[in-house]
Amino acid sequence: MRDVLDDAERWWNAGEPIALATVVGTWKSSPRQAGASMMLGGDGAVVGSVSGGCVEGAVYELAQQVVADGVPVLQRYGVSDDDAFTVGLTCGGILDVFVERIDPQSFPELGAVAEAIRSGTPVAVATTTVHPDPARVGQRMVLFADSVSGTLGSPRADAATTDDARGLLAAGRNGTLEYGPDGERLGDGMQVFVSSYAPPARMLVFGAIDFASAAARVGAFLGYHVTVCDARALFATPQRFPDADEVVVEWPHRYLLAERDAGRLDERTVLAVLTHDPKFDVPLLEVALADEGWKQRPAYVGAMGSRRTHDDREARLRERGVTDEQLSRLHSPIGLNIGARTPEETAVSIAAEIIAGRWGGDGRRLTEMSGAIHHHD
Repeated sequence: MRDVLDDAERWWNAGEPIALATVVGTWKSSPRQAGASMMLGGDGAVVGSVSGGCVEGAVYELAQQVVADGVPVLQRYGVSDDDAFTVGLTCGGILDVFVERIDPQSFPELGAVAEAIRSGTPVAVATTTVHPDPARVGQRMVLFADSVSGTLGSPRADAATTDDARGLLAAGRNGTLEYGPDGERLGDGMQVFVSSYAPPARMLVFGAIDFASAAARVGAFLGYHVTVCDARALFATPQRFPDADEVVVEWPHRYLLAERDAGRLDERTVLAVLTHDPKFDVPLLEVALADEGWKQRPAYVGAMGSRRTHDDREARLRERGVTDEQLSRLHSPIGLNIGARTPEETAVSIAAEIIAGRWGGDGRRLTEMSGAIHHHD
Protein backbone atom coordinates (compact mmCIF):
# COMPACT_ATOMS: atom_id res chain seq x y z
CA MET A 1 0.00 0.00 0.00
CA ARG A 2 2.98 2.31 0.35
CA ASP A 3 2.95 3.10 -3.39
CA VAL A 4 -0.71 4.18 -3.35
CA LEU A 5 -0.76 5.74 0.09
CA ASP A 6 -1.33 9.38 -0.88
CA ASP A 7 -4.28 8.58 -3.11
CA ALA A 8 -5.71 6.10 -0.61
CA GLU A 9 -5.66 8.67 2.18
CA ARG A 10 -7.16 11.37 -0.05
CA TRP A 11 -10.11 9.17 -1.01
CA TRP A 12 -10.46 7.89 2.55
CA ASN A 13 -10.55 11.42 3.96
CA ALA A 14 -13.26 12.27 1.44
CA GLY A 15 -15.31 9.32 2.69
CA GLU A 16 -15.24 7.63 -0.70
CA PRO A 17 -15.25 3.81 -0.77
CA ILE A 18 -12.25 2.39 -2.56
CA ALA A 19 -11.06 -1.07 -3.54
CA LEU A 20 -7.58 -2.18 -2.54
CA ALA A 21 -6.10 -5.11 -4.46
CA THR A 22 -3.02 -6.64 -2.84
CA VAL A 23 -0.74 -9.43 -4.04
CA VAL A 24 -0.74 -11.93 -1.18
CA GLY A 25 0.92 -14.91 -2.86
CA THR A 26 3.27 -15.52 -5.80
CA TRP A 27 4.59 -18.56 -7.63
CA LYS A 28 7.02 -19.07 -10.50
CA SER A 29 7.95 -16.00 -12.55
CA SER A 30 5.47 -13.57 -11.04
CA PRO A 31 6.34 -9.98 -11.97
CA ARG A 32 5.45 -8.39 -8.62
CA GLN A 33 6.20 -9.48 -5.08
CA ALA A 34 3.74 -10.06 -2.25
CA GLY A 35 2.56 -6.70 -0.95
CA ALA A 36 2.32 -4.98 -4.35
CA SER A 37 -0.98 -3.17 -4.58
CA MET A 38 -3.41 -1.47 -6.92
CA MET A 39 -6.29 0.76 -5.91
CA LEU A 40 -9.58 1.74 -7.53
CA GLY A 41 -10.67 5.15 -6.28
CA GLY A 42 -14.11 6.50 -5.73
CA ASP A 43 -13.80 8.57 -8.89
CA GLY A 44 -12.93 5.50 -10.97
CA ALA A 45 -9.22 6.31 -11.13
CA VAL A 46 -6.67 3.52 -10.80
CA VAL A 47 -3.27 3.80 -9.11
CA GLY A 48 -0.60 1.18 -8.51
CA SER A 49 -0.08 -2.21 -10.10
CA VAL A 50 -0.29 -5.86 -9.13
CA SER A 51 1.28 -7.47 -12.20
CA GLY A 52 2.91 -4.85 -14.37
CA GLY A 53 -0.02 -4.93 -16.78
CA CYS A 54 -0.80 -8.63 -17.23
CA VAL A 55 -4.04 -8.87 -15.22
CA GLU A 56 -4.84 -5.28 -14.27
CA GLY A 57 -7.94 -5.24 -16.49
CA ALA A 58 -9.42 -8.27 -14.75
CA VAL A 59 -8.52 -6.91 -11.31
CA TYR A 60 -10.19 -3.61 -12.22
CA GLU A 61 -13.46 -5.38 -13.00
CA LEU A 62 -13.26 -7.38 -9.78
CA ALA A 63 -12.49 -4.20 -7.81
CA GLN A 64 -15.65 -2.56 -9.18
CA GLN A 65 -17.66 -5.53 -7.96
CA VAL A 66 -16.06 -5.42 -4.50
CA VAL A 67 -16.72 -1.69 -4.13
CA ALA A 68 -20.36 -2.27 -5.08
CA ASP A 69 -21.17 -5.20 -2.78
CA GLY A 70 -18.47 -4.87 -0.10
CA VAL A 71 -17.60 -8.59 -0.22
CA PRO A 72 -13.82 -9.22 -0.27
CA VAL A 73 -12.48 -11.70 -2.82
CA LEU A 74 -9.27 -13.73 -3.07
CA GLN A 75 -8.60 -14.40 -6.76
CA ARG A 76 -5.83 -16.41 -8.40
CA TYR A 77 -4.42 -15.31 -11.76
CA GLY A 78 -2.12 -17.35 -13.98
CA VAL A 79 -1.60 -18.80 -17.43
CA SER A 80 -4.07 -21.53 -18.34
CA ASP A 81 -2.65 -24.59 -20.06
CA ASP A 82 -6.02 -25.28 -21.65
CA ASP A 83 -6.65 -21.82 -23.01
CA ALA A 84 -3.70 -19.60 -23.81
CA PHE A 85 -6.10 -16.66 -24.16
CA THR A 86 -7.48 -16.97 -20.64
CA VAL A 87 -6.75 -13.90 -18.55
CA GLY A 88 -3.43 -14.57 -16.91
CA LEU A 89 0.23 -13.75 -16.63
CA THR A 90 1.99 -13.97 -19.95
CA CYS A 91 5.28 -14.49 -18.11
CA GLY A 92 4.04 -17.81 -16.75
CA GLY A 93 3.72 -16.79 -13.11
CA ILE A 94 0.84 -17.12 -10.69
CA LEU A 95 -0.54 -14.42 -8.41
CA ASP A 96 -3.04 -14.53 -5.58
CA VAL A 97 -4.70 -11.12 -5.32
CA PHE A 98 -6.92 -10.13 -2.39
CA VAL A 99 -9.42 -7.39 -3.19
CA GLU A 100 -11.21 -5.59 -0.37
CA ARG A 101 -13.35 -2.50 0.07
CA ILE A 102 -11.92 0.24 2.25
CA ASP A 103 -13.74 3.21 3.74
CA PRO A 104 -13.61 5.15 7.03
CA GLN A 105 -16.04 2.73 8.66
CA SER A 106 -14.31 -0.50 7.67
CA PHE A 107 -10.74 0.78 8.12
CA PRO A 108 -10.79 3.60 10.70
CA GLU A 109 -7.05 3.18 11.37
CA LEU A 110 -5.96 4.09 7.83
CA GLY A 111 -5.07 7.64 8.81
CA ALA A 112 -2.86 6.42 11.65
CA VAL A 113 -1.23 3.85 9.37
CA ALA A 114 -0.49 6.52 6.76
CA GLU A 115 1.03 8.82 9.38
CA ALA A 116 3.21 5.99 10.71
CA ILE A 117 4.50 5.06 7.26
CA ARG A 118 5.43 8.66 6.50
CA SER A 119 7.19 9.15 9.83
CA GLY A 120 9.12 5.87 9.62
CA THR A 121 7.28 4.32 12.57
CA PRO A 122 7.04 0.53 12.12
CA VAL A 123 3.47 -0.64 11.59
CA ALA A 124 1.89 -3.83 10.25
CA VAL A 125 -1.57 -4.53 8.87
CA ALA A 126 -2.79 -8.13 9.24
CA THR A 127 -5.82 -9.11 7.16
CA THR A 128 -7.66 -12.43 7.04
CA THR A 129 -7.76 -13.56 3.41
CA VAL A 130 -9.02 -17.15 3.85
CA HIS A 131 -11.39 -18.52 6.49
CA PRO A 132 -14.16 -21.17 6.62
CA ASP A 133 -16.50 -18.47 7.93
CA PRO A 134 -16.97 -15.90 5.12
CA ALA A 135 -17.88 -13.24 7.68
CA ARG A 136 -14.33 -13.32 9.04
CA VAL A 137 -12.65 -12.78 5.65
CA GLY A 138 -11.42 -9.21 5.47
CA GLN A 139 -11.15 -8.69 9.21
CA ARG A 140 -7.94 -6.90 10.12
CA MET A 141 -5.62 -5.86 12.89
CA VAL A 142 -3.20 -2.92 12.93
CA LEU A 143 -0.06 -3.55 14.96
CA PHE A 144 2.40 -1.02 16.32
CA ALA A 145 5.32 -1.85 18.60
CA ASP A 146 3.29 -1.09 21.72
CA SER A 147 -0.37 -1.27 20.67
CA VAL A 148 -2.87 -3.27 18.64
CA SER A 149 -6.26 -2.31 17.25
CA GLY A 150 -8.88 -4.37 15.49
CA THR A 151 -9.56 -8.08 15.69
CA LEU A 152 -9.50 -11.19 13.52
CA GLY A 153 -12.54 -12.63 15.25
CA SER A 154 -11.22 -14.42 18.32
CA PRO A 155 -8.76 -13.78 21.17
CA ARG A 156 -6.75 -16.86 20.20
CA ALA A 157 -6.35 -15.78 16.59
CA ASP A 158 -5.50 -12.25 17.69
CA ALA A 159 -2.80 -13.44 20.08
CA ALA A 160 -1.14 -15.78 17.58
CA THR A 161 -1.23 -13.19 14.81
CA THR A 162 0.13 -10.45 17.07
CA ASP A 163 3.20 -12.51 17.93
CA ASP A 164 3.90 -13.66 14.39
CA ALA A 165 3.11 -10.36 12.67
CA ARG A 166 5.48 -8.48 14.95
CA GLY A 167 8.18 -10.95 13.97
CA LEU A 168 7.58 -10.14 10.30
CA LEU A 169 7.52 -6.43 11.09
CA ALA A 170 10.86 -6.63 12.89
CA ALA A 171 12.38 -8.15 9.75
CA GLY A 172 10.60 -5.71 7.43
CA ARG A 173 8.91 -8.58 5.57
CA ASN A 174 5.45 -9.25 4.21
CA GLY A 175 4.06 -12.75 4.51
CA THR A 176 1.10 -15.10 4.88
CA LEU A 177 0.44 -16.74 8.25
CA GLU A 178 -1.55 -19.98 8.42
CA TYR A 179 -3.61 -21.17 11.39
CA GLY A 180 -6.58 -23.29 12.27
CA PRO A 181 -10.00 -21.58 12.13
CA ASP A 182 -9.63 -20.24 15.67
CA GLY A 183 -5.96 -19.34 15.38
CA GLU A 184 -4.62 -22.79 16.25
CA ARG A 185 -0.94 -22.98 15.32
CA LEU A 186 -1.18 -26.66 14.38
CA GLY A 187 -4.08 -26.29 12.01
CA ASP A 188 -5.17 -24.91 8.69
CA GLY A 189 -8.13 -23.18 7.16
CA MET A 190 -7.26 -19.62 8.17
CA GLN A 191 -4.77 -17.45 6.28
CA VAL A 192 -3.68 -13.98 7.34
CA PHE A 193 -1.63 -11.70 5.11
CA VAL A 194 0.68 -9.31 6.91
CA SER A 195 1.82 -6.11 5.21
CA SER A 196 4.83 -4.74 7.07
CA TYR A 197 5.73 -1.09 6.81
CA ALA A 198 9.11 -0.80 8.43
CA PRO A 199 11.46 2.15 7.86
CA PRO A 200 13.40 1.88 4.59
CA ALA A 201 16.51 -0.29 4.63
CA ARG A 202 19.70 1.69 5.11
CA MET A 203 22.64 2.15 2.78
CA LEU A 204 25.80 3.49 4.43
CA VAL A 205 28.29 4.91 1.93
CA PHE A 206 31.73 5.63 3.36
CA GLY A 207 33.98 8.03 1.51
CA ALA A 208 32.94 11.46 0.23
CA ILE A 209 34.12 10.99 -3.35
CA ASP A 210 32.46 11.21 -6.76
CA PHE A 211 31.78 7.46 -6.74
CA ALA A 212 29.90 7.96 -3.45
CA SER A 213 27.68 10.60 -5.02
CA ALA A 214 26.68 8.18 -7.78
CA ALA A 215 26.17 5.36 -5.26
CA ALA A 216 23.94 7.60 -3.16
CA ARG A 217 21.86 8.44 -6.22
CA VAL A 218 21.35 4.79 -7.13
CA GLY A 219 20.71 3.82 -3.51
CA ALA A 220 17.98 6.44 -3.20
CA PHE A 221 16.47 5.20 -6.47
CA LEU A 222 16.31 1.67 -5.01
CA GLY A 223 14.48 2.95 -1.93
CA TYR A 224 17.31 2.94 0.61
CA HIS A 225 17.74 5.57 3.29
CA VAL A 226 21.20 6.71 2.26
CA THR A 227 23.89 8.04 4.61
CA VAL A 228 27.25 9.30 3.36
CA CYS A 229 29.97 9.38 6.01
CA ASP A 230 33.51 10.75 5.88
CA ALA A 231 35.86 12.22 8.46
CA ARG A 232 36.81 15.10 6.15
CA ALA A 233 34.41 18.00 6.67
CA LEU A 234 35.69 19.74 3.55
CA PHE A 235 34.30 16.97 1.35
CA ALA A 236 31.37 15.61 3.39
CA THR A 237 28.78 18.30 2.66
CA PRO A 238 25.08 18.06 1.74
CA GLN A 239 25.73 20.15 -1.36
CA ARG A 240 28.03 17.49 -2.78
CA PHE A 241 25.56 14.68 -2.03
CA PRO A 242 22.06 15.99 -2.75
CA ASP A 243 20.60 12.49 -3.11
CA ALA A 244 21.73 11.35 0.34
CA ASP A 245 19.25 11.52 3.20
CA GLU A 246 22.05 12.58 5.53
CA VAL A 247 25.73 13.44 5.34
CA VAL A 248 27.80 12.76 8.46
CA VAL A 249 31.24 14.09 9.35
CA GLU A 250 32.83 11.44 11.55
CA TRP A 251 35.49 8.77 11.44
CA PRO A 252 33.74 5.89 9.65
CA HIS A 253 34.45 3.20 12.24
CA ARG A 254 33.21 5.42 15.05
CA TYR A 255 30.01 6.20 13.20
CA LEU A 256 29.39 2.53 12.39
CA LEU A 257 29.99 1.52 16.01
CA ALA A 258 27.58 4.16 17.27
CA GLU A 259 24.85 3.17 14.81
CA ARG A 260 25.34 -0.53 15.56
CA ASP A 261 25.24 -0.07 19.33
CA ALA A 262 22.18 2.18 19.08
CA GLY A 263 20.31 -0.59 17.24
CA ARG A 264 19.74 1.49 14.12
CA LEU A 265 21.12 -1.16 11.73
CA ASP A 266 19.54 -4.48 10.79
CA GLU A 267 19.95 -7.42 8.42
CA ARG A 268 18.73 -5.27 5.50
CA THR A 269 21.54 -2.73 5.91
CA VAL A 270 24.17 -2.50 3.16
CA LEU A 271 27.63 -0.93 3.49
CA ALA A 272 29.66 0.45 0.60
CA VAL A 273 33.22 1.37 1.59
CA LEU A 274 34.57 3.56 -1.20
CA THR A 275 37.51 5.44 0.36
CA HIS A 276 40.16 2.79 -0.51
CA ASP A 277 42.36 4.43 2.13
CA PRO A 278 43.65 2.02 4.80
CA LYS A 279 43.49 4.53 7.64
CA PHE A 280 39.73 4.71 7.10
CA ASP A 281 38.95 1.30 5.62
CA VAL A 282 40.78 -1.06 7.95
CA PRO A 283 39.25 0.00 11.29
CA LEU A 284 35.85 0.35 9.61
CA LEU A 285 35.92 -3.12 8.08
CA GLU A 286 37.17 -4.61 11.31
CA VAL A 287 33.94 -3.41 12.91
CA ALA A 288 31.75 -4.33 9.95
CA LEU A 289 33.04 -7.91 9.72
CA ALA A 290 33.22 -8.62 13.45
CA ASP A 291 31.26 -11.46 15.01
CA GLU A 292 30.70 -9.67 18.30
CA GLY A 293 28.44 -6.70 18.83
CA TRP A 294 26.04 -7.28 15.96
CA LYS A 295 22.48 -8.24 16.84
CA GLN A 296 21.68 -8.34 13.12
CA ARG A 297 24.64 -8.52 10.75
CA PRO A 298 24.48 -6.32 7.61
CA ALA A 299 23.25 -7.91 4.43
CA TYR A 300 26.20 -6.65 2.43
CA VAL A 301 29.67 -5.22 3.05
CA GLY A 302 31.59 -4.14 -0.04
CA ALA A 303 34.88 -2.28 -0.40
CA MET A 304 36.29 -0.47 -3.43
CA GLY A 305 39.84 -0.82 -4.67
CA SER A 306 42.17 -2.50 -7.12
CA ARG A 307 43.40 -6.05 -6.68
CA ARG A 308 46.56 -4.66 -5.13
CA THR A 309 44.53 -2.48 -2.75
CA HIS A 310 42.38 -5.48 -1.85
CA ASP A 311 45.40 -7.68 -1.09
CA ASP A 312 47.00 -4.98 1.05
CA ARG A 313 43.73 -4.31 2.90
CA GLU A 314 43.18 -8.00 3.55
CA ALA A 315 46.71 -8.38 4.93
CA ARG A 316 46.17 -5.44 7.27
CA LEU A 317 42.87 -6.91 8.47
CA ARG A 318 44.50 -10.27 9.16
CA GLU A 319 47.16 -8.50 11.23
CA ARG A 320 44.33 -7.09 13.33
CA GLY A 321 42.90 -10.56 13.92
CA VAL A 322 40.17 -10.72 11.30
CA THR A 323 39.60 -14.38 10.43
CA ASP A 324 39.15 -16.09 7.07
CA GLU A 325 35.47 -16.68 7.85
CA GLN A 326 34.97 -13.00 8.58
CA LEU A 327 36.83 -11.98 5.43
CA SER A 328 34.58 -14.26 3.39
CA ARG A 329 31.74 -11.80 4.10
CA LEU A 330 33.58 -8.99 2.35
CA HIS A 331 32.75 -8.17 -1.27
CA SER A 332 36.03 -6.81 -2.55
CA PRO A 333 36.74 -5.53 -5.09
CA ILE A 334 33.19 -4.22 -4.89
CA GLY A 335 30.54 -4.78 -7.57
CA LEU A 336 29.81 -7.11 -10.46
CA ASN A 337 31.99 -7.38 -13.54
CA ILE A 338 30.03 -5.34 -16.08
CA GLY A 339 32.98 -3.35 -17.39
CA ALA A 340 32.06 -0.24 -15.39
CA ARG A 341 34.37 2.77 -15.69
CA THR A 342 32.52 5.94 -14.72
CA PRO A 343 31.19 6.64 -11.19
CA GLU A 344 27.64 6.12 -12.44
CA GLU A 345 28.47 2.81 -14.09
CA THR A 346 30.33 1.71 -10.98
CA ALA A 347 27.30 2.58 -8.86
CA VAL A 348 25.17 0.36 -11.10
CA SER A 349 27.74 -2.43 -10.68
CA ILE A 350 27.57 -2.11 -6.89
CA ALA A 351 23.77 -1.99 -6.90
CA ALA A 352 23.66 -5.08 -9.12
CA GLU A 353 25.79 -7.03 -6.67
CA ILE A 354 23.59 -5.96 -3.75
CA ILE A 355 20.42 -6.97 -5.62
CA ALA A 356 21.94 -10.30 -6.68
CA GLY A 357 22.84 -11.07 -3.08
CA ARG A 358 19.37 -10.17 -1.88
CA TRP A 359 17.49 -12.34 -4.35
CA GLY A 360 19.97 -15.11 -5.11
CA GLY A 361 21.04 -13.96 -8.55
CA ASP A 362 24.43 -14.85 -10.02
CA GLY A 363 24.99 -11.93 -12.41
CA ARG A 364 24.87 -13.99 -15.59
CA ARG A 365 23.15 -12.78 -18.76
CA LEU A 366 19.54 -13.94 -18.83
CA THR A 367 19.83 -14.76 -22.54
CA GLU A 368 22.37 -17.45 -21.65
CA MET A 369 20.08 -19.07 -19.10
CA SER A 370 16.91 -21.14 -19.09
CA GLY A 371 14.22 -21.64 -16.49
CA ALA A 372 12.66 -19.14 -14.13
CA ILE A 373 13.88 -15.53 -14.24
CA HIS A 374 12.79 -14.58 -10.73
CA HIS A 375 14.28 -16.25 -7.66
CA HIS A 376 12.05 -17.04 -4.71
CA ASP A 377 12.75 -18.09 -1.13
